[in-house]
Amino acid sequence: MHNILQEIVEHKRTEITAAKTARPLHDLEAEIARAQPARDFCGALRANHPMGLIAEVKRASPSAGLIREDFDPVEIAREYVTHGAACLSVLTDEKFFKGSLDDLRSVRAAVDAPLLRKDFILDRHQIYEARAAGADCVLLIAECLSDDELGDLHNCAGELGMQTLIEFYEPENLSRVLALSPRLVGVNNRNLRTFVTDLDHSIRLRANVPDDILMVSESGIRDRGDVVRLQEAGIHAILVGETLMRHAEIGPGVEALLGKGTGD
Repeated sequence: MHNILQEIVEHKRTEITAAKTARPLHDLEAEIARAQPARDFCGALRANHPMGLIAEVKRASPSAGLIREDFDPVEIAREYVTHGAACLSVLTDEKFFKGSLDDLRSVRAAVDAPLLRKDFILDRHQIYEARAAGADCVLLIAECLSDDELGDLHNCAGELGMQTLIEFYEPENLSRVLALSPRLVGVNNRNLRTFVTDLDHSIRLRANVPDDILMVSESGIRDRGDVVRLQEAGIHAILVGETLMRHAEIGPGVEALLGKGTGD
């Protein structure tokens, strides 16, 4: 595990301990009981075949620093949905990505699209937090979790009516992911050790993912040409954050990425 990833995971464990004190599980359960049922994240992506876009609400990252100064998560989310995003991903990590659960709550109140809580999920408590805040899906990173942890967290999400986007980078982790019979699998194109991105990483792994599992390519997607390459390789969906967050006009940026009005 790369040092920065190890640092994030270690810090996250201290956050989780504090969160359990601040908002006990019974409080979250009461909030979840009042919430609307989770939306169908995977179904929304399939409805946007041949390429569903998960557009990311992302202020900063460890590798890029501050990405967008005029950061208004609600306005960004509305632009994404209005211009064609199938689903949204909301960064909730505070220390390293400058996000928060408040961002997720605000976005949930503003749009109807299915939402992913993107964070370093290590404990069931975080999944309860996600559902209480309005998330419909959570990210699970295979490189951060043992087999038992991955299975338990995947099952926990299902118990709450949620879905999981199970992400991996290392090819040897694919068998661990497929053992859970997921509906949705993500391939991170960013090497977690070097932070170098390679779009061909998703393309090379596509043949190893069964056709009935929706495959998402994540990271390093910069323009319409990248999207077309992934689509032609049989990849069903993309998760894009930094490219869109750096776009001067987010709505037109979404349309350009999806090829709207270009005849593609």
